[in-house]
Parts: sequence; C-alpha cells; structure tokens
Amino acid sequence: MRTSGSQRSGADGAPPSLDTAMRLIMAATADRLHDRAAGDHVAGRLTSLLPWPRVAHAAVATVLRTQVERLWAVGWQPADLYQVARRQADELVAGLVAVAVAEATAQHPAATTHPRWLAQLRQLDVHDGWSGGSPYPAQWADRHGFTTDALLAATVDALTVALRLPSLPTILPPPGETRSDTGGADAADGGGAATVDEKVLGRVRALLAKAESTTFPDEAEALSAKAQELMSRYAIEQALAQSAVPPGLRPPGSAPGSVASARRIWLDAPYLSAKTLLVAEVGSANHCRTISSEKLGFVTVLGADVDLDVVEVLTTSLLVQATRAMLANGSRPSRLGTSRTRSFRHSFLLAYATRIGERLRDTAERTEAAAGSALVPLFAERSRAVDELAGTLFPGAVRRRSFSAGNSDGWGAGRSAADRAVLSAEHRALGFHDHPDMTRS
Repeated sequence: MRTSGSQRSGADGAPPSLDTAMRLIMAATADRLHDRAAGDHVAGRLTSLLPWPRVAHAAVATVLRTQVERLWAVGWQPADLYQVARRQADELVAGLVAVAVAEATAQHPAATTHPRWLAQLRQLDVHDGWSGGSPYPAQWADRHGFTTDALLAATVDALTVALRLPSLPTILPPPGETRSDTGGADAADGGGAATVDEKVLGRVRALLAKAESTTFPDEAEALSAKAQELMSRYAIEQALAQSAVPPGLRPPGSAPGSVASARRIWLDAPYLSAKTLLVAEVGSANHCRTISSEKLGFVTVLGADVDLDVVEVLTTSLLVQATRAMLANGSRPSRLGTSRTRSFRHSFLLAYATRIGERLRDTAERTEAAAGSALVPLFAERSRAVDELAGTLFPGAVRRRSFSAGNSDGWGAGRSAADRAVLSAEHRALGFHDHPDMTRS
C-alpha cells in the first residue's frame, strides 16, 4: 500500500490552476522516464500540489483520460492496458489504469462502444459506482488507503508505462466509433460472426476447472473427454449450420467463412517463447494464425470468432496443466551441482507445445473425416479471410520463428506430460501451419 508522505489539509495563497497541475504531473513523468531512480526529485516536483487535493485529483483524471484515449487511437484495448500496466508496474497501478479506461469509456454512449470492449471492462471487474461529489481518483485513493502524494506517485507510474508503449494494429474500434450499420464491425473484429454460446462455454469451463484441480488422471481424462465432446460437436454444428444458409438470407457480415477477427492472448513470464509456441500450436489446429509480440507479452490470434473462442479456452487450460506438470518435476541440478532447472523447464514447455500440436492435428483429421466434405469450402474461405486480415494488420510478418531445446530430459518429460494432457477442444485442424512471429517493442 502506498502511504508515503502526508497530506496537508490547508495552504496559503491561491491554488494552482488545473493546467499548472497537469504540467507538473507530466514534468514529473518526464523525469521518471529519464531516470527511473529519480524518486525524490519526482516527489519534489509534485509537493506543491499536496495542499490542493481537489486540483490534484482533477489533474490526475484529466491526464489519465488523455493518455488512455491516445492509446485507444493506436490500437490498445482495456485488457491490453491493464495487462501491460500489471507487468511493467504493479497490480495497484494496473487497477488505476483500468478505472481510468472505464471512466473514459463512460464519456461515450454505450451504443457507440463495441460489445467486446464492454465485455473486457466487465472482465476487469472495474468498480463504476463513483459518486458525483468528487473526481474518481479521490474516491479510488480513499478505497485503497492512498494519500494524495501516493496517488500522484501511482499516476506517474501509470503515465511512465503509457508513454513508452508502441502503436498496435487496431482490432477493435474505440468507444465512440462503433458503426450501427455493422454492429461495430471493422476489418478485424468479426462483425456479425458467430461465437460459442455462453452456456456451452460455461459448461466447458466448469468441466476444465474440475479437470485442472483433480489429482486423479482417470477423472481428469473423463472430464476432458466430455469437454472435448461439447466443444467439438458445437463447432461442427455451427459450421454446418452456416454453410446451409442460402447467401440471400444471411445477415451482413455473416457469410460463412468470410469473416476473420483478431484477439490478443496475454502470457505471463517466464518462458514466454515456449508459451507462445503453445498458443501457435493450438491456433493452427483451429484454423487460426498467430503473431507473437513477445517483448510486450502477448500473442495475436487471427481466425473466425468461434475458433478464437476455442483457442482461448483450450490455451488457458493447457497452460495451467503444463505449468502444473512442469513444477511437479521439481528442480534439476547438473552432475556438477549447478542448476539446470531453467533449461529443463524451457525444453519441457517446448516439447509439451509440440506434442500438443501433434495430438490436435491427429484428432482433427479424424473429426473432419467424420464430418464429411461439406465443411471443406467453409474452411477454405476462412483460411482466405485469415490470410487477408493478417496481410492487413501485419503486412511485414513473414518470417518463421524457430525454437531450440537444450535439455533432453526436459524434452522427454514435456512430451510425456502432453500425452497425458486434457484436450478440451480437440477438433478440426485445416489451416495454418506457419506461425509468423512479429515482435513489437
């Protein structure tokens, strides 16, 4: 909890203007950008604001809104801003950023905000019950036990992260730009494309939660088989239903296979490259293409919305299972007594991802054979749409990523763990087997 310093309740003279307060905050941020260790100097710049908390709170609200709206314009979404703040600062700063995004979003009519944008805010569980009596930073600070100087320090931390961020491809329109004629669709958000029904996803997630928590392999396998059956059957049924609708009866933007979307999956360190490969393997088995931004910590997945839902659910479960199996192997000393744990775990996860890809593709061949040839034109059309979207969002992403595993014990253990893994959505794998890597720093 940031509680450094004390807040003065009174002051002589006139309060600083809002513009002056904002300049002081930005100047302190510039000092921090120049020298991360300049804590005392940064705090000194902000001292003159401490006797005037209302001015300070209003300035915080304004500078944060300015920065989040600037980042919206260059491709950043609510979940992205929260995740990057959590990684580059801490959870409290990430929470402040999430509140700032929610407050800025509230300035726009809900009808002009994309549903997926609003869904991300709901997932962040941002408190929106601020009263109108004071700026939201004051209420947020009170809730966390922050004094004014601590709030200003958190704001400088948030701005320091924000000002270092690069532009990203825009995959969702920011608030105020949703078009009513397409339901908020743009080239990357999928428009009217179908997604997995929430009831189905809820049942699958419940089964996976039990599979991930049980210590009995047979029980986990039974639970995973049921989850796999639900997702595979649903995906195939949806694809067949789409292909059966005459073109003239389809709503705008919902022609089978013609719509591709993009989503970002954030990954936690360590072993980001190996985790990126796991996402790529799951994505390729579900008609999706992946673009890695490893330096920032996420992978962009491109595909039909139904396939993206499957990739998200399956990747989340497999990462949990892989981490649990990896840690169960314990530390690995060398014959000379030095630690080889890091190389073991890196190789373990690479092997795990590779073997998972093999299992998914093998299952996909059997699933597609059972479904017959009716889905072939649909999948071909989806592949073309994904290619087109990748060319639009990542025109330079053409190189392939290679991985090397330097620990044979880890490689063997990883493949064995992948053979035991619960696959919740093993199904069709017609699509991309190349995984372009594009690191944005």
